Amino acid sequence: MIDQQTAKNAVREAMAEVVGRKVKDNEAIISSGLIDSLAVLKLISKMEQKLGMRIHPNDLQPDDFDTVEITLETLKRVTAQT
Repeated sequence: MIDQQTAKNAVREAMAEVVGRKVKDNEAIISSGLIDSLAVLKLISKMEQKLGMRIHPNDLQPDDFDTVEITLETLKRVTAQT
């Protein structure tokens, strides 16, 4: 997997682009209603571009991308499966 700091920066940037502003690492963007499930797909796409990897959303739920920290854990889990 990509190093943790690079991944964190990419997730922060992708979330900021989708939300339209900076997001705190522990700020919920999905469960709070800040973005909807369609925006989650856009978020995944932006993270794929920034990280140069493919994230298969088949076994993932929107809540897997609710905060920066949860998203990083999701990326660790996804990349460990490949």
